[in-house]
Amino acid sequence: MKQKKFFKMTALFALLSLVGLTGFRCTLIPQGQLQQVKPIVLNWWRVADGPDTTTDMVTNFNKQYTHIRINYQQFRPGEYEQALLQAWAEDRGPDIFSIPNTWLGKYKTFMLPMPPKITVARQVLTGTIKKDYKVVTENKVGPTIQDLKNNFVGAVANDVYLDSQVWALPMSFDTLSLYYNRDLLNQAKVIDPPATWDDFIADVKALTLINSQGKIIQSGVAMGSANNVNYAADILAALMLQNGTTMASGNGVSFNQSSPDDKNYFPGEAALTFYTDFTSPSKEIYTWNKDMPNSFDAFIQGRVAFYFGYAGDLLKIKNSAPTLNFDITKIPQITGSLKQTNIADYNVETVSKKTKYPNEAWGFVLFATDPANVKSYLDRAKRPTALRALIKDQLNDFDLAPFVNQVLIAQSWYHGRNWVAAEQAMKNMIDDVVDGKRTLKESIGYYIQIINQTY
Repeated sequence: MKQKKFFKMTALFALLSLVGLTGFRCTLIPQGQLQQVKPIVLNWWRVADGPDTTTDMVTNFNKQYTHIRINYQQFRPGEYEQALLQAWAEDRGPDIFSIPNTWLGKYKTFMLPMPPKITVARQVLTGTIKKDYKVVTENKVGPTIQDLKNNFVGAVANDVYLDSQVWALPMSFDTLSLYYNRDLLNQAKVIDPPATWDDFIADVKALTLINSQGKIIQSGVAMGSANNVNYAADILAALMLQNGTTMASGNGVSFNQSSPDDKNYFPGEAALTFYTDFTSPSKEIYTWNKDMPNSFDAFIQGRVAFYFGYAGDLLKIKNSAPTLNFDITKIPQITGSLKQTNIADYNVETVSKKTKYPNEAWGFVLFATDPANVKSYLDRAKRPTALRALIKDQLNDFDLAPFVNQVLIAQSWYHGRNWVAAEQAMKNMIDDVVDGKRTLKESIGYYIQIINQTY
């Protein structure tokens, strides 16, 4: 008898669990539909930012898709690539992962392009008197090339749309800018940061202090060499682009070519000369050399007035040197130039070819790159936007405005398979000129051959 009562009580409890607090009946989801919303975990691997920057985004996604959990994992830059390759070799790893825009060519074989239609299921509560849970299937359409151009800043479509397919989408978009030490500028009576390279040269001369033995006591800018200058290859590429250099054409790089308007003028060579002159003791703009400390370290120590960096450096500088009186401005441009340009550097989110949940993974990437959902991430991470819809809003952010002001003019140029090798070739090209190992023309020609091997 007691056993029968126990079964009756268990059955009654199960029945009551289906009744809402209001007393109205809530029906069960059919078994077939339950399979569509079975619990899954999407592993998301990144380097750039901690999990706290994506908390709001992930929480809001989980509210809509209650059966999907996002497992965010952050890696150190030096260990990330090896972790990815080892995981894939062992048939595991992330469903979603982040890579620099310049790595797309290298990692394309590990990536799953976005399908034209993405189907994601979720549970919804319907009804007023009779409340029912049911499964709704959402069909999302991936962006076309025109959608990419309309919604994102210009460089994005050129980078992520390959072979008529979308391979990745960015949550942010960074541009090279000029950090400057306000105290050093004030002491040298430099009223405003430079807007043109002519102003920049004048300011560097005023800010550079060299003693009687020829030793640099204070540098105007960390620029001219390669291995001790952060983003040396990017700074040089920005100079080349501003000078009208065609960085790549066809299936390779071409920055050694002459100008279309003047066959006797080589804009890439002129840009390399300008860059390396800052390390030449025979030049008036001599201000840096290979014996100087790392450019970032020199800037936070107050030993250099100008430092070229990205928005990603902002929090690092504030944390490393909280009392440093610094500010940021746009990268200088050529005096009188009607076409302003800059270099872009940003990460993109993509889906692994090995994922078991391609629709859900791409559904999350679409969610994470939507203006309504990415804003909290941009605010927390202090990153410039890749979305046109958020540009005006971010221009009101004092720290981010210099970077955001340039997102519409920034370009990417590399589409080969090994950016690390290409970047090192650019740096070696700089140092060969500085060291006199090769003439400027010989150096460019030699390293173009090396970079073209990565295409």
